[in-house]
Amino acid sequence: MIQTLFSPLRRLYDWTMRMAAHPLAERYLAFVSFIESVIFPIPPDVMLIPMVLANRDRFLRYATICTIASVVGGVGGYLIGYGLFDVIGEPIVRFYGYEQALEQARASFAEYGWLIVIGGGLTPLPFKIVTIASGAMELNLMTFVLASILSRGLRFYIVSILLRMFGGPIRTLIEERFGLMTTAFFILLIGGFMAIKWLH
Repeated sequence: MIQTLFSPLRRLYDWTMRMAAHPLAERYLAFVSFIESVIFPIPPDVMLIPMVLANRDRFLRYATICTIASVVGGVGGYLIGYGLFDVIGEPIVRFYGYEQALEQARASFAEYGWLIVIGGGLTPLPFKIVTIASGAMELNLMTFVLASILSRGLRFYIVSILLRMFGGPIRTLIEERFGLMTTAFFILLIGGFMAIKWLH
């Protein structure tokens, strides 16, 4: 039963991995980065990592493709949340089981929306939920775009730079621990902002 449940997700994962070796891999990388910000469950890292390892001289190019496509896709998710939440956005949120989290975030979005976007872009939280929620909560679009560029850029460039510097030996660390490291960094970032606010 469990294997049947996860088989569609596994097929998507396997397809994404195969596209990393495709002659049009860069276009597929952009496509996956774009739709991952809206609905796709597999992160672009699944393609980015083997592509950088296969051609380490193009690490900046691949990170840039991921960043730009992810931010543009994020704007698409934002627009869905802003104008089509009931029709498209809510079913996506429900599919990923984040209805309660979204409801709890409503009170925080007005003041900390930009920080939530940074958290969603850096950590293992599904970025698509953050993009749709940002539109639904009517976060300022420019604030959303700038926070998305910062968080997505940091994520993809750090991964690419680490792979460029250390190659295959660091792959396991990135795949198994990178989410934990970025989450810890984000918690420290929030703590710093809270401390500054408290001191003032």
